[in-house]
Amino acid sequence: MELSEAITTAVTTRYFTDEPVTDADLQAAFDYARFAPQGGNRQPVRWLIVRDGDKKRQLRDWYLQPWKAYLAAAGTGDVAIGSESLDRVLRNADHMAEHLDEVPAIVVACAELDGLHPTDHELGRLSIVGGGSVYPAVQNFLLGCREAGIGAALTTLLCMFEPQVKELLAIPDGVVTAAHIAVGRRPKPFPMKLDRIPLADTVFGDEWGTSVYA
Repeated sequence: MELSEAITTAVTTRYFTDEPVTDADLQAAFDYARFAPQGGNRQPVRWLIVRDGDKKRQLRDWYLQPWKAYLAAAGTGDVAIGSESLDRVLRNADHMAEHLDEVPAIVVACAELDGLHPTDHELGRLSIVGGGSVYPAVQNFLLGCREAGIGAALTTLLCMFEPQVKELLAIPDGVVTAAHIAVGRRPKPFPMKLDRIPLADTVFGDEWGTSVYA
């Protein structure tokens, strides 16, 4: 598979078959993740694969709490959804939330705090730089899943329950959760190409608003 195909067709999957996803199925995706950029080559990212039914049910129960609140806010317009197909997006996401315990595997992306180096934590706003050593690895993992024909859905809602998740999964002190990824086989083919806003609205030259690709 060409990289361009993987990038433009790696849709978020929210419906899964019950076909197992093995460690061997995911090995290449985890291997790709190792080569993502990260500050100082500190390589802070760690992964945990959850297949145990009781643990997945507990993760589902925690997940449903913030998800249902988000769903209600999206329905009233208090939370913006970047899609013209609002009803379909919310319906699909709600299905995954309700059936999260049935997903073949939930991959927890973690990071060793000592390996992160945020440079923006004193700017008086939400810090995002520390994630720069984590989320490129997550993206590489997602692309590796696409190459393997495995569907995936990235979510960060369960990070709201980090203390509980860490206790449930025996994640040690000094390690934080960055994302949870549902992985499994899709019941239907991947799309031909994802719907995204045009380059003219996202790439500017020399000053904000001057489009490069108008």
